[in-house]
Amino acid sequence: MAADQPTVLIVEDEPAQREVLAYNLEAEGFRVSRAANGEEALLLVAEDAPDLIVLDWMLPNVSGIEVCRQLKMRADTRQVPVIMLSARSEEVDRVRGLETGADDYVIKPYSVVELMARVRAQLRRTRPSTVGGRLEYDDIVLDSETHRVTRNDKPLKLGPTEFRLLSTFMEKPGRVWSREQLLDRVWGRDIYVDTRTVDVHIGRLRKALTLHGGDDPLRTVRGAGYALG
Repeated sequence: MAADQPTVLIVEDEPAQREVLAYNLEAEGFRVSRAANGEEALLLVAEDAPDLIVLDWMLPNVSGIEVCRQLKMRADTRQVPVIMLSARSEEVDRVRGLETGADDYVIKPYSVVELMARVRAQLRRTRPSTVGGRLEYDDIVLDSETHRVTRNDKPLKLGPTEFRLLSTFMEKPGRVWSREQLLDRVWGRDIYVDTRTVDVHIGRLRKALTLHGGDDPLRTVRGAGYALG
């Protein structure tokens, strides 16, 4: 599986439901992590925030509503999309779920096909490059569907790793990414790569971006990492 594929955290206390969701998400090409309750979910997110959370309302001890509320109160997880799953179909329940911060609300029983479409829709908003989106920053345009990058309308030749690096930077301009975060996002958490490898590929990306002139848009933040802009 490609290292830059989004990670989806499933928070569901019913093992059968959890595995059905995981199977379908993995079949769509997503990386999947699992939590059986709210406490475990909060711990997993604190260790490594996913790109999206599929969250059941009815969880033991800490409810899905409370998990969502806590995540949306934190600056570092506020932007992670949450799709709430619930058997509660009353309008008041849907309103409560959305007002707590859920980005979408899906009533059980649900269509798996529809849920997958909702997952892709949320990721299209937060990680467009992974679902065939087009990204623009200043005079740089990245089209993930055709795998083409241009700067000032001139095509740039990027290797697969440099393309994924640029995609990551362009999804969140201004954000400072540590070398460890870039390794996880671009190379994958299951592959050991020395952090100095990041510097090598950043150098290649900088060379490609400035090949036809123009300022280097990448910024080195001493002791922290790299950022675009």
